Amino acid sequence: MQGFQLTFFTQQDRRHSGKPLGEWLVDEARRQGLGGATLLTGAEGFGHGGKIHSAHFFELADQPVEVTMAGSVAEAERFLARLGAAGVKVFYVKTPIEYGTTGEV
Repeated sequence: MQGFQLTFFTQQDRRHSGKPLGEWLVDEARRQGLGGATLLTGAEGFGHGGKIHSAHFFELADQPVEVTMAGSVAEAERFLARLGAAGVKVFYVKTPIEYGTTGEV
C-alpha cells in the first residue's frame, strides 16, 4: 500500500490536553484508527533554535521525544488536520512510503 510515514519531534515537557505531547500523539493516532504508532525517547538532540535538549539523571523534562506512525494518504491527511484543529504546534516530517505486512497476521 502507498501512504505516508509521519514522524513528530518534541520533548518530554511539552503537553497537550493535560498529557505529555508524545503520549497524546500516540493516543490520538489510535483514536483516528491508524495501524500503529511508536513513541521513542532520545538521549540528546537539538531543535530549530539550536538549543541542546538531553535526558539528564535528575531532569528528564528536556528529553527529546519522537513519535512515528504510518498510514494511508487519507489517514495521514486526516491526522494532520486533527492536529491543526486541536491547536497542536509540533515539528513533523511527512515521507511517502510503501507499507504492508509480511507473513500471516
